[in-house]
Amino acid sequence: MSIKKGLIFGLLFGFLALGYIAMQRATPDHKEDRIYKAIKVYSPYQLEKRIGGLTINNIQTGEKEKPNAAEVLHRLDELDREWGKAHLRVEANDLLVLGDNNQTVVKIFIETDKEREFLRSFYGI
Repeated sequence: MSIKKGLIFGLLFGFLALGYIAMQRATPDHKEDRIYKAIKVYSPYQLEKRIGGLTINNIQTGEKEKPNAAEVLHRLDELDREWGKAHLRVEANDLLVLGDNNQTVVKIFIETDKEREFLRSFYGI
C-alpha cells in the first residue's frame, strides 16, 4: 500500500472516530423509562420547540433557557437533578414526590432494583 492510500484511510478512520466520540458525548444519560416518565410529569422543566432550536421552559416561574443544541439535553438533565434532590425522597419501596412546602404530592412504587439504582445514580437520592 502506498503512503497516499495509507494517509487517506488514516484520515478517514480519524474523522469517523472523532464523529463517534462526539455523538457519545452529545447523548444524554440512560434513564429507566417507567419511573422517569412518572417523575417527569411533576417536574417543572419542559422542552419547548422553537424555530431557532429547543428551549427549556420552567413552568412555575416562566423562565426560559436557550442553551446551544449540543448541550440542551444535558442541561435539562442537570436541572432535573437539582429539582429531584429537593423534591424527591425514597421511603422503603416508595418514591415520594414533594411539593414546594414539603407536602407529599404523589407516591410512586419502586418495582425493581434497577429503578432504585437509577434514582441513586441520576438524582443522587
